[in-house]
Amino acid sequence: MTVTTRSRTAASPAVRDTAALVLRAALGPMLFAHGWNKVAGPGGLKGTTGWFESLGLRPAAIHARMAAGTEIAAGAGLALGLANPLPAAAAVGLMAVAARTDHRGKGFFVFKGGWEYTGVVAGAALALAALGHGRFSLDGMLGRRSDGPAQALIAAALGGAAAAGLLKACYRPDQGPEAELDHQAQG
Repeated sequence: MTVTTRSRTAASPAVRDTAALVLRAALGPMLFAHGWNKVAGPGGLKGTTGWFESLGLRPAAIHARMAAGTEIAAGAGLALGLANPLPAAAAVGLMAVAARTDHRGKGFFVFKGGWEYTGVVAGAALALAALGHGRFSLDGMLGRRSDGPAQALIAAALGGAAAAGLLKACYRPDQGPEAELDHQAQG
């Protein structure tokens, strides 16, 4: 039996388009569902707000809505293949904030609260930014071709900068309700 291999050059456009479609079909709906769950899942926005309060994101009600809206928009953008690399940047930013606020110090595995999930989602988003959305996407139908390492770098830079700015401005894990009660008792 003779096995033939393709040359080690770039994948054909059909292979790249199919890979982009599969990656978008996995990543986009998953992000959308996570955002929707923050709004309509058990506890809804009230539960999400309480969770964000416990994480130290202030004001928690705004961050709950922002996170849900960003996940829904990024998920839809990735699933439909629209505006690369912006949805990937949003996913990177979301995952950076989640890694810092909820998964930090808990090791690698997500079943122990670790950063595994956030790392995989951010990595997949960056890979998709580099791959591009392909011809089976709204970008493809609109004639927008946006792929390559520069798109991944843009997504990483925008997502990282947004996360860093949000954390600097709004992350106050030591100023939760307990800290406020302690402050009132001292004053």
